[in-house]
Amino acid sequence: MKKPKQKLIVTIVKKEQAKKVIRASKEAGARGGTTLFGRGYRTNEKERFLGIPIEREREIILTLVEEEIYPEVMQEIIDSVHLNKPRQGIGFVIDTKKITGTQHLLGLEDNDNEPHEGDVELKMEEKIMYDLIITIVNKGNSEKVVDASKKAGAEGGTILNGRGTGIHEKAKLFNILIEPEKEVVLTLISKDKTNAVLKAIEEEAELNTAGKGIAFVIDVDQTIGINHVLNQMVNEKLYGK
Repeated sequence: MKKPKQKLIVTIVKKEQAKKVIRASKEAGARGGTTLFGRGYRTNEKERFLGIPIEREREIILTLVEEEIYPEVMQEIIDSVHLNKPRQGIGFVIDTKKITGTQHLLGLEDNDNEPHEGDVELKMEEKIMYDLIITIVNKGNSEKVVDASKKAGAEGGTILNGRGTGIHEKAKLFNILIEPEKEVVLTLISKDKTNAVLKAIEEEAELNTAGKGIAFVIDVDQTIGINHVLNQMVNEKLYGK
């Protein structure tokens, strides 16, 4: 028996909007989602208080759905929080390689290779090609990543907080391992700028120095809510808007 392929929909919206996204995705057939909390930045950010940039709180929703229904789920998410309008948030889709922990899907077959109704069909030259750069650094260093990515052409990003352990981090208190706080920066970037942005992050955040951090790149299948003319053309083809 073959598990159906899965898509990961990542939606980044303003505070208090995650519940709308999850409700809409469930109505379209998704089984749920996971919400993370972070803060966002944009290249044209000008709002400051006492000279300090105002950080906007963000909610990041991870929704894993079967490839067969993901266009419908994506459309419901778009409609629920108006992602096709400026500054309402962004969404993007990542193709998963392997999935575990979904035993409830084991009895499903997905041997049909024919396109399903509502599937996204775009010619290669019409697709917008994006990468997601994920950078994990020590707490307090996300600003270096943000500044470097902006200078290299990125238009914004999202910062998450977390913890990490590594072979170079062995500090202990009362013989208990201290887990250093980390910051995770998500940077969605067009493929033609990926190398330049990644190189700038590597140099500014000193990622080649042990214990400083790590960055990696993931292919993105589809994006929503990035206000470029070409993306708007794609959205019109996909969703008739």
